[in-house]
Amino acid sequence: MSFLLTDTIAAAASAPGPGERAVVRLSGDDALEVAGRIFQPDDAGDSSFPLVTDAAPRVPRRLCGSVTLAHVAVPLPVDAWVWPTGRSYTGQPSVELHCVSSPPLVEALLAELYSHGARPARAGEFTLRAFLAGRIDLLQAEAVLGVIDATDDQQLSAALSQLAGGISERIAASHEALLIDLADLEAGLDFVDEDIEFVDRRQMRARLADAEATLDALLKQSDERMHSGAQAGIVLAGLPNAGKSSLFNALAGEEAAIVSPVRGTTRDWLRAELAWNGRRIELRDTAGRDDLNDDVSASARSGTEERFVEADLVVWCTAADFSPAEEALDSREREQCQRIARQVLHVLTKSDLPDPHTSRSLPAVSSLTGEGIDELRALIEQRLEQRGQHLGELIGSTAARCRDSLRAARDAIRRALALVDANAGDELIAIELRFGLEQTGHVAGQATTDDLLDRIFSRFCIGK
Repeated sequence: MSFLLTDTIAAAASAPGPGERAVVRLSGDDALEVAGRIFQPDDAGDSSFPLVTDAAPRVPRRLCGSVTLAHVAVPLPVDAWVWPTGRSYTGQPSVELHCVSSPPLVEALLAELYSHGARPARAGEFTLRAFLAGRIDLLQAEAVLGVIDATDDQQLSAALSQLAGGISERIAASHEALLIDLADLEAGLDFVDEDIEFVDRRQMRARLADAEATLDALLKQSDERMHSGAQAGIVLAGLPNAGKSSLFNALAGEEAAIVSPVRGTTRDWLRAELAWNGRRIELRDTAGRDDLNDDVSASARSGTEERFVEADLVVWCTAADFSPAEEALDSREREQCQRIARQVLHVLTKSDLPDPHTSRSLPAVSSLTGEGIDELRALIEQRLEQRGQHLGELIGSTAARCRDSLRAARDAIRRALALVDANAGDELIAIELRFGLEQTGHVAGQATTDDLLDRIFSRFCIGK
């Protein structure tokens, strides 16, 4: 990113298109002067624009006024929100001009600002300045992008949580604990010949254990988040003729699957994209699990197991009319599924049959009558919501960037703990702590490269 961060930049910061309000944002050393060249406050005695004297207000404020635009017959009413010091989002003097969201007027306003000294902002440049000024860390900067890109409530909640700084505080606390211990160890190394105890091993071990627990929890979140895409994955599974395809059609709301009483009708995977209460869902119907050994069945079985591993939830279908032998096989196959799947929801299908062999204690559904379908949907959404809470605060892009560093930092602390327990020398423990500090610094963005910043901020939209 080879451009001056002191330049005054401007861009539309609100969504494009007509509407009640648009926001044009300026940031840079001369932001107030540039805005003052075109903005006329309603109060003619207001000295906020331009900022030329020490007597001008130094606190954020809102001004009502107007802007005269070229080729526009009447002045454009504008509210100016002014941050005259570095206590703005970007850490620089900043101005937001709020006006009616008419695309031609917004473009004319930007053209006027460009003609008076501002330059067009590049993608992510406002948030990049906030990061470089220390107003936010890299975790929070990525969360800004997460908020912009969120496609459902779960993703938005995770991004807002990360933006609020909860993860940053936990990483900072672990980083600080490692710093304290490393400082004590190195002080002891400097005075190795003196009879001075700089390090209380018990206190150090407690701090390291807390840091390890924090990093291990975040690492598990990142691993889980990497497996959770933009869509929640639901797989219908069970023995042949367990009613999976009928249930697939009932949940999908269309006749997408072929329904037949013949065993093994479904030999491939059917897929439907659904939207339930703002949540995007990918529903899959799998081939039946049985003990056949032909090549087609073996291939289908292998592919089904892969779907189990990938899915956020497996809905295991047990038909109410299974014979005792089928029930036994069903139980064995379900236990195998539970060993490899993240979550399994066991349901009873064909509940409309008059004389079921299988227990009615399970959630029961009938694709024929519609009995229990709405309740099953609600139960599925509840399970997905619980899984969303388990995924925690990390957004996907942060999980992808930080996973290796989190693992390396946690492993370094584990090695340090083992050395403490073995009463090893301070210099060996210090080596592990230095490496752990380097890795936690990568997570928070204390150690970055231009390539890394370019990869992150080039994905932003202009104006953010």
